[in-house]
Amino acid sequence: MSLLGGSEPEFDPVDAFTPDHLPEPGPFVREHDVLAGARHATVHEHVTDAFEEHDVYDATFGYNLARLSLDPRHPDAGFRYAEAADNGSDDVVLRVEFTPTTAFCPQAEPLAVGALRALRSTSEITHDAVELRIAERADNADQINERLATLSADGP
Repeated sequence: MSLLGGSEPEFDPVDAFTPDHLPEPGPFVREHDVLAGARHATVHEHVTDAFEEHDVYDATFGYNLARLSLDPRHPDAGFRYAEAADNGSDDVVLRVEFTPTTAFCPQAEPLAVGALRALRSTSEITHDAVELRIAERADNADQINERLATLSADGP
């Protein structure tokens, strides 16, 4: 039984890539090497582990936030990943875009900040750097993304 009543949906397997259950890549990842297939699934497995390690949970749904990308009830919400195209160095930068379930999600900022902190402080993510932004559709996305950019620049 879910926290909201009713039964749990049948989630996609953690090692699957189901594009119909994921948001379209937004501007933060779109112009880069957007991960798909096994590459997306591998990174998402590491994200799931990192969120578990650092307790990044969605209080509304009562599950690890990474599971949002596997929840067929919310096909326009979740995480998309890309590797930065040309970042001017040899570093491999993982770009992560988080799309909350609704534009008015009251948890959007704390979830995005928690996700960024977890991804930057775990050995699960093997990229040289991680940058995370929230999708433009979220209320106050500009202000939230400014904060996320500052946190990224400040380091772990």
